[in-house]
Amino acid sequence: MMIQKSLPLIFFFFSLCSFSQTILKKTITSDYADDQREIKIYLPEGYDEKEEKYYPLAIVLDAEYLFDAYVGNAVLFAAKDKAPKQIIIGIQMANTRKKDTYFNIDNGNLTTDNEKFYQFIKNEIIFDIESKYKTSPFISMIGEGTSANLITNFLREQTPFINAYICINPTFSNFIGGQMQDYNLPRLQKKDNTFYFYTNNATIFSDAKQTRISELQKGLASLEIKNFNIINDTIITNSSISAISEAIPRALTKVFDIYSAISKEEFETKVKDLSPINVISYLENKYLDIEYLFGSNLGIREQDIFAIENIIIEKENGDQLLSFGKMILKLFPSSPLGDYYIGRYYEEGKNIKKALKHYKIGYGKMDPGDPNSDAFYENILRLGGR
Repeated sequence: MMIQKSLPLIFFFFSLCSFSQTILKKTITSDYADDQREIKIYLPEGYDEKEEKYYPLAIVLDAEYLFDAYVGNAVLFAAKDKAPKQIIIGIQMANTRKKDTYFNIDNGNLTTDNEKFYQFIKNEIIFDIESKYKTSPFISMIGEGTSANLITNFLREQTPFINAYICINPTFSNFIGGQMQDYNLPRLQKKDNTFYFYTNNATIFSDAKQTRISELQKGLASLEIKNFNIINDTIITNSSISAISEAIPRALTKVFDIYSAISKEEFETKVKDLSPINVISYLENKYLDIEYLFGSNLGIREQDIFAIENIIIEKENGDQLLSFGKMILKLFPSSPLGDYYIGRYYEEGKNIKKALKHYKIGYGKMDPGDPNSDAFYENILRLGGR
C-alpha cells in the first residue's frame, strides 16, 4: 500500500537551527558493547524536571544522518498538534554499523556483536534515559538499512517494551519471513498495549530487495491483530535519501494518529456509525490513551467535541447529552461545554431550574472576551435567569 499524504517538511532547516540548543551529548562506557558510545539527547521545548509531565521516548539508530531528520520532523509534528513532544535519543554508529547490525548472512541470526549492541540498547540506553528523564511508557525505535533489520528483533521479547518499530529502507535478511513467524506476533493481542510496525519499499531498491520487502509486507498485512498496527508503505523515488526524508513523516503520521484530533478519515471509518453511548466511550478512551501512552493531559479538544456533537444530539432523542456533558467535565473540567450539554439535557427534559444552574456554571468558566460568551449568556436569559 502506498501512503498518499504526509505533512510536508516545511521550514525544516529552521527547525534544525531552533532545536540545536536543546541537544545534549553524552559518552556511555558500555558493559555490553565493549567500548564507549556517543549518544545525543534531545529534550523538547518546555521540558522541566519539576513539572508532572512526561514524554514519549524515541531511540534513533544511525544518528549521524537520521537524528536531525527525525528531530526536525518531531518538532514540526508537535507544533502542528499532530504528535506529542518527544525525548529523542540518537546513537552514533558511523564507525560501528557493520559490527553492530550486519547479521549472519547464512541464517539471518544476530551475530555475537549484534547481540551485544542489542543488549546495550535494551539494558543501558533505555534504562539510563528512563531513570534520568521524564519518559512516558511509549517507546519508538527508528533505524535504516541493516539497523532496521536489527529493530525487528525487539519483537522477540516476551513482554515487548517497544511500541513503534520504524524500519526505513530496510535491509532484511532472506530469512525475515520465518523470523517474524518465530516471534509469534498474535500473542501481542493478549498484551494491554498498542504497537506499530512501519516498513517502506521504494522503487530505487534492487528487484530482489523490493521482492523481499513486498513479501514481508503482504505477510504482515494478512495478520489480524487488533493492537498491532501494520503500516506498509511504498515510496516512488530514484534516491534512497529522498526515501528517508519521505518515510519519517509518513511513519509519524500513522504512529501518532491516535494523538491527533479526529480527522475526516477517522470520523468516516470509526465514528459516524457509533451509537451515542459508544461514541462517548470512543472519545473518552481516545483521550485516556493519549494521557497514558504519551504523558499528555490535553483535557479534550473542542473540535473533537464538536465532531461528535450531532451524533449525541440527533440520535436516541438526545438522551445521552447528560453522559456527554459528564464525560467532558471529567476530561476537561475547566471547559464550559460540559455544563452546556448537561444544561441542554435538563432543558429538553423541562427541568429549567437544573438547566439554568448548569448554564450559569458554564458561563462562569468563560473569559469575558470569548466571542462565544454572549451566545452562552443568551441561554441564561432565555430561561429567565440573570
